[in-house]
Amino acid sequence: MMLIRSRCKLFDIFRVSGYSFCYSTQALVSSSSPFSSVLENRILKSGDPRTSMIPILNQWVEEESRYITHSELQNLIMRLSQFRRFTHALQVSEWMSNESRYDLLPGDIAKRLNLISKVHGLEQAKRFFSGIPDAKIGFKVYAALLSCFAEHKSLEEAEAIMKKIKECKPVHITACYNMMLKLYAQVGKYEKLDTLMQEMKEKDICNGATFTIRLNAYVAAADIEGMEKLLMWMEADPLATVDWYTYTTAANAYLKAGDFEKAVTMLKKSEQLARGKTRRLAYESLQTMYAAIGNKDEVYRLWDRCKKFKNSHNSSYISMLSSLVKLDDIDGAEKFAEEWESKCTHFDTRIPNMMITAYCKWGLLDKAEAYIKRLLDSGKKLDGSTWDRFACAYRMRNDMEKAVQSMKKAILENRPGWRPNPFTLVACIKYAKEKEDLDSALEVLKLCRERGHISIATYDGLASYIHSEIPDTKAFDLIKGDYHLDENIQLLEGEN
Repeated sequence: MMLIRSRCKLFDIFRVSGYSFCYSTQALVSSSSPFSSVLENRILKSGDPRTSMIPILNQWVEEESRYITHSELQNLIMRLSQFRRFTHALQVSEWMSNESRYDLLPGDIAKRLNLISKVHGLEQAKRFFSGIPDAKIGFKVYAALLSCFAEHKSLEEAEAIMKKIKECKPVHITACYNMMLKLYAQVGKYEKLDTLMQEMKEKDICNGATFTIRLNAYVAAADIEGMEKLLMWMEADPLATVDWYTYTTAANAYLKAGDFEKAVTMLKKSEQLARGKTRRLAYESLQTMYAAIGNKDEVYRLWDRCKKFKNSHNSSYISMLSSLVKLDDIDGAEKFAEEWESKCTHFDTRIPNMMITAYCKWGLLDKAEAYIKRLLDSGKKLDGSTWDRFACAYRMRNDMEKAVQSMKKAILENRPGWRPNPFTLVACIKYAKEKEDLDSALEVLKLCRERGHISIATYDGLASYIHSEIPDTKAFDLIKGDYHLDENIQLLEGEN
């Protein structure tokens, strides 16, 4: 999905739940001060979720009475958020709020509101909002609350706050409209989406993202006729951004509908629009689309084009491997993995992870184990997502003993922004409980809580589940709120 960007002067764009809008009136750039660089390094290197940022900030201030500027704190919050270290970002935000020397701007409050929603959930965010002084509430705070409602798919509350935002009559309101459009698409309210988009047209506030959101909504709804009409309109409307991504989106719709001929036509149009710095990304995307169609010749042709770029990127190898896996080309995938190992200057765990996933797909788990052993023996360091994939593979093979052990490794090899697969995590807890190995189940649960993968409420609920204190409750129902999973999603056959 294309990021939504407003043309703002003196405003900084924050990514919030996949959306972008304006938060702060101060520039968030790293200070050139050597003191601030040292502080930033201390904060960013403290990646353990169990480590609080508060003592680090206090110690910094106490050392020779050093002062942290407002903009430096904003920059730290932004950087931590970029690395998905939301708990740490919230701690810095709270520290700044508790220090009387800082005059909090609406953007600071808006960012804290969003972080509370991510770390503690929507209800806590609503409670925080209710305590904000009226004088501090305006467009930015309302926009942050709208983002919280959209992230949690709370439609009625989002609609109510959108009315408040319209009353503010802000200059940069397009991002909020786009946020509502995306929410309507996610919950399948296409009539409301059309009504809102018509309102945007009448107000002349549509931008490129507006049309892209609508196009993706048609694709999600498998409405080929609606997509084709919108595409024709976009091609004729100068306000609509028609680029290579537009046509790959259309190709994806045709692919889902089984119309490969029209899908290929769209892919050819897409390739013609691939220019400048986006060409590599475009070719990589086209590769995966041709692989889905089953056209191996086009996959290799585009790989030849990617190779002509000055430097080989890991992303190009990932795209090629992904395509070969889709084509069930085992020999080709192994060849490219070996080529990457011989040429790579930066080890990227996504590539071995892809090979593990592929081996598991092909029923070659022994090969996956041997492959990882070779990497470990050569000194390569793997992360939690690697062991998480093994846990998933063992779970699918019904080897739950190995699944539980791999899940423990996954959680221990924690990295910022990663979370264990919820289906496998619940399966491991459920297996240990049924085996009456409560210590093992509680160990997995405790590790997840210590590393911030689950909320306190989820931890308490699952602990009660493990001790059979809530017999009529499904384990998955206790965790899906933390992962924002659909109410109707099913875990595994036989889950009860």
